[in-house]
Amino acid sequence: MEDDKNIFALTDKVAAVIGGSGVLGGGMVKSLAGAGAKTAIFYSGNREGAENVLADVEKEGGEGMICHADVRSEASLKKAFQEIEDRWKRLDILVNAPGVNSVTPIMEITEEEWDRIMEINLKGVFFASRIAAGMMIEKGIEGSIINISSASSEIPLSKVFTYSISKAGMNNMTRFMAREWAPQKIRVNAILPGFFPAEQNRKILTKERTEAIFNHTPMNRFGETRELEGALIWLASNRASSFVTGAVVPVDGGFTSMTI
Repeated sequence: MEDDKNIFALTDKVAAVIGGSGVLGGGMVKSLAGAGAKTAIFYSGNREGAENVLADVEKEGGEGMICHADVRSEASLKKAFQEIEDRWKRLDILVNAPGVNSVTPIMEITEEEWDRIMEINLKGVFFASRIAAGMMIEKGIEGSIINISSASSEIPLSKVFTYSISKAGMNNMTRFMAREWAPQKIRVNAILPGFFPAEQNRKILTKERTEAIFNHTPMNRFGETRELEGALIWLASNRASSFVTGAVVPVDGGFTSMTI
């Protein structure tokens, strides 16, 4: 039963986090579990990371499970979501947090590289969202789908060309899905993080680039994983954000507000 006194409680809810074994995704798993949700940790290659996240969840008294899925394959995703159905019989929240990048200059990007980034960052989000929405609609669940976008989806940052395009597409897809599934009471929103150092962006965070980021961020620092928790739990809760759908919410220290 939901906690009537806490509009942010996710007690009795079931969540899935695509990319839940990574730094940001793992933090989101822990946040959802901390709010009371049973949480499935989706991973593709880093099982050890997923196991570590699950151990942290269980240490705090939460309940979770690990699901392997290749997000480039609809069949693989369906199999993983079926594991959630078999165990918990429902799905209330989906967080799409996959993310791969490459620093390849535009003229040197290969077809293989383009396809890999687009398939993981955009195609995978499409199929995962559609499968999850189908599960919610079938059972009449008022669900929440939360996509993890990027500051690069709004402005053309250097060294993240294909990644930026995939995240811009995610923003557009978020609004389309929000529009189509609102009659079924499924809300679709996105969180737009600024710079949160993680595995996929540490390799391009040189001293010069870090200085440029700070100069363009009014708060003059990187974000910390815990600072995504408020927006995540707000959007996950049907009580706290019941009239919010199609939104792309910046959590970026003011980065996308800065011009000159």
